[in-house]
Amino acid sequence: MKKAVAMLLTCAMVLGMTACGDDGQKVDNNTPNTDNAVVNTDNNGGDDAAVEPETPAGPVELDVVTSFAGGDTNAQNYKDAYQAWEAATGNTVVDMSASSDETWKTRVITDFEVGSEPDVLFFFNGVDANSFIEAGKVVSLDEIRAEYPDFASNMDDGRMPASPVDNKIYAIPVNGFWEAMFVNTTVLDAAGVSMPGPDYTWEAFLADCQKIKDAGYTPIAAALGNIPHYWWDFAIFNHTSPATHLTILESVDDAQGQAWVAGMEDIKNLYELGYFPENTNSATDDETFQMFIDGKAAFLIDGSWKVGGIVGACQADKEDPSTLDQAKLDQFDVTYVPGMNDRKATDLLGGLSMGYYITRSAWDDPAKREAAVSFVSYMTSDEVVAKFAEHTASALKNTPAVDESTFNSLQIKSMAMIAKSTSFTGAVQDVFNGECRVPTFDGMPEIVTGRVSATDAVAEGLEIYHNGQ
Repeated sequence: MKKAVAMLLTCAMVLGMTACGDDGQKVDNNTPNTDNAVVNTDNNGGDDAAVEPETPAGPVELDVVTSFAGGDTNAQNYKDAYQAWEAATGNTVVDMSASSDETWKTRVITDFEVGSEPDVLFFFNGVDANSFIEAGKVVSLDEIRAEYPDFASNMDDGRMPASPVDNKIYAIPVNGFWEAMFVNTTVLDAAGVSMPGPDYTWEAFLADCQKIKDAGYTPIAAALGNIPHYWWDFAIFNHTSPATHLTILESVDDAQGQAWVAGMEDIKNLYELGYFPENTNSATDDETFQMFIDGKAAFLIDGSWKVGGIVGACQADKEDPSTLDQAKLDQFDVTYVPGMNDRKATDLLGGLSMGYYITRSAWDDPAKREAAVSFVSYMTSDEVVAKFAEHTASALKNTPAVDESTFNSLQIKSMAMIAKSTSFTGAVQDVFNGECRVPTFDGMPEIVTGRVSATDAVAEGLEIYHNGQ
C-alpha cells in the first residue's frame, strides 16, 4: 500500500503527465532531511555532493511571501520547515504569508510594480506572474543553474510548468492541487441520499439536491457573491472537455463562447432552484464553509488545500492535532463534481500551479543570493516536498514512500478519490484572469438574479480580455 500511495502522489499530474518516479526511503515527517537543502556553489560546474545548508558571512534576513496561511493544509508544515531552515543556517525568515485570494494576488503584483517585492515568493506560475516575469523581476531556473548547477536537480524539469511569457521555468513547485466536491455525509443520510461515486451525472446531482432541500437542508455551500471561482470553472468545464477547457473563446457566439454561457446559466438554474444558501450573494466563504461544517449544507466544491481546513474545524484546538474529534471528521468525504457532456465526473481540475520564485533583487544581493538559493533548495527537497504533497502531487523525480497510517481519514478518502480520476486539467480562470473575470466573478450575483444576462457578462469579460492582449 505504501508503494501505491507513493506512486499516486507523483502520478496525479495535470494534462496527462504520466512519468512516475521510483520510490525512495520512508519519510520521517518530523525531521526533514537536508541532503538537498543547498546546492553546489562551484561556478565552474563541479560535481560536489549536496551538503547541509551553509550560512553566508553573517546571518541573512529573507523576506518571504507565500500562501501558506489561514486554512491552508500546509500552513503549519511551512512554519515548521522554515523554522528548521533558520535553525540550521542561523538566517531569519520574515514571514509575510497570507491566504491566497484575489486581494492577495493583487497585492503581490503591486509590490513588484512599486519595487517592494520580497526576496522569495511562493506564487502562481501561470499568467498571474506574467507582469513581473516580463519586467525581469524574477530569476529563471536556467540562470540560477548557471551558477548553482544542482539547483532543483531533484525535480523532473518536464513536470515543472513553464511560463507562458518565454517558456522558461521560474517557479520551483512543491505540491500540486486538485479540485473536487467535499461532502457532509450526515446531511446525505438525513435526506436519504447515497454517497456519489465516479459516475455521478448532473441529472443525478440535481435529483439529490432536491431531496436534500426537501429534507430541510441547503444542498450547496457556496458564497456566489464572494468566491464563485470553483463553480465558475467546473460549470464551464461541463460544456467543454479536458482537451478544450483551457482554450479562450474568440467570440461569445462561437462554440467555446456558448459553452461559457451555458455554464453560467447552469449556475443560475441552481440558484433559481434554491440549492444555494439563501444569502449566497451576500455571505462570505467562511460563513458558507461553516454551514457545511455544522451539518447545514451537503456539498462544497473546493481544492485539496481545504482538507486541512476541514480537519482543523474538527479539532478542539486548530493548532493541536491531538484534539481531533475523529468521529466528527469521519462524517466528511470527498467525491467528484457531477459531469455532463464530454466531461466525465472523474475529469478533475488540478495540476502544479504554484512554486517558489527567487526575485531579481535578492539574486543581485551577494549575501541574499546564497541564502535565497539555500532556502528554496531546502523547501523543495525530497523530504519537505513529500510532507507538503501528501495526498496531492509533486514534480519530484523520486517520491519518498509514505506510511498510510500517518494520514487522517479524509486524506485517505482523498487518495481513493484521486486514484479513480481520469484526467487533470488546469483551471481556465488561471488563464482568463484579472479584470476580464470581473463581469462573471464579481458579477455572479447579477447573473443568477437575472439582472445581467450570462451572454452579456461573458461578452463583456471577453472584450476586456482581448483589448488587454
